[in-house]
Amino acid sequence: LWFTSIDKPDSLGPVSAEGAVWFKDNVTAGEASEPFLFAGWPRRCAWVMNGGNAGTELVFETDVQGNGTWNNFYKLILPRGQGSYIEFGEDEPGEWIRVRSKSGTVVTVQFNYSAQDNRGMVLPGIFDGLADAENGNAVGGLLYGIGNNRRALGMVSYYSEAGSRTMNGYYELNDKLELIKKDDPATEKFITEEFAVPAGVVSMENSSVLVIDDRGRRWRLPKGNEAYDELTNSAGLRICREVATERDLFNCHGTFYELPAENADGYARIRPIASHNFQVADYASYRGMLIMTGTDREYNGVNEHLIRSEDKKAAVWAGVIDDLWQLGRPTGRGGPWKDSEVRAGIPSDPYLIGFYNEKKLTLSHSSDGLVKFNIEADPSGAGQWFKYKEVVVTGGSVFTFAFPAHFQARWIRFTANRDCIASAWLVYE
Repeated sequence: LWFTSIDKPDSLGPVSAEGAVWFKDNVTAGEASEPFLFAGWPRRCAWVMNGGNAGTELVFETDVQGNGTWNNFYKLILPRGQGSYIEFGEDEPGEWIRVRSKSGTVVTVQFNYSAQDNRGMVLPGIFDGLADAENGNAVGGLLYGIGNNRRALGMVSYYSEAGSRTMNGYYELNDKLELIKKDDPATEKFITEEFAVPAGVVSMENSSVLVIDDRGRRWRLPKGNEAYDELTNSAGLRICREVATERDLFNCHGTFYELPAENADGYARIRPIASHNFQVADYASYRGMLIMTGTDREYNGVNEHLIRSEDKKAAVWAGVIDDLWQLGRPTGRGGPWKDSEVRAGIPSDPYLIGFYNEKKLTLSHSSDGLVKFNIEADPSGAGQWFKYKEVVVTGGSVFTFAFPAHFQARWIRFTANRDCIASAWLVYE
């Protein structure tokens, strides 16, 4: 149970949903899909694919009143092996939507819905006292929930100064939220050795952050403040930790993400929560709270979320996981290519595009003549790619494009029709 104000859920990010009525399913001629909810979201789109050997016409039908009366709403002719993207207007009515195929074939119909992300970019005071990414005078620390029924959170505190560390000793956060210095060399040594931030978890590249998961799949994420390159490469920031059962929190280059467990497809289904500019050294769960280290040593203000030791050499921030939504909308910049050697017909790595508000793309190359770029999207992370747009770019020119508000997909990738040096750059604001 969570006891909170009745309007609190409305501040925890935009309402979004996705799902497929058919996913690579064998569909018979005239067969109707099950109804899929259509009402309730201002931004709605669908990704469809005819994966069979014959062309077909898909007929979308809506039940406007929710009384079982179906009317033709939209028709789409799909040749074999072809896909399409559909946007639905905000004023198009319907409680439910379903699809019929006029021919027997293999069909995917994926719906993606969302609301406007109205979170502001002004930070609330609950985050006062956290150190900025550029801060060379931060109080960091490694965290560990101590076992053996001790019911305390252990912290090895240190000062982070110009890339070096000055160790401050071992502290414990107790049930009264007091951060007390302890003389416990064994626990301090255990935390320092066993819970050190691992190096090389992700790769900092010019274009983006590269993640290679346990299955060898490559994923690319947007970048934030350039200071995160060195902080990450030096293992100064915790990247990933389980903060609730089967719920990992992934903190990478200035953005917090929800990261599903590997048995739920892991990085393929990652979702950005919010972006920030903080030097979060570590984070962990304790007594239902989210505890973070990485505070400004020179902060003299008053913030009930900030807990300091009596000697002022250790400090933590305490809140709840869902407070992170108050950091504001996720933002970032980057892409799968930046002056990269591109091979004809070889797709780029997937680059995250889902759940960002304003999305702008620039495509360019340095070759003579024309290069045709194919833009594809994976709407759900399931690995099925749909063609979204094809553009032709002249050497030395730049193609710019602002994605419409209704566009929703989790991943995007690019393919060129000839070898070239190319850039595919996206800015999320």
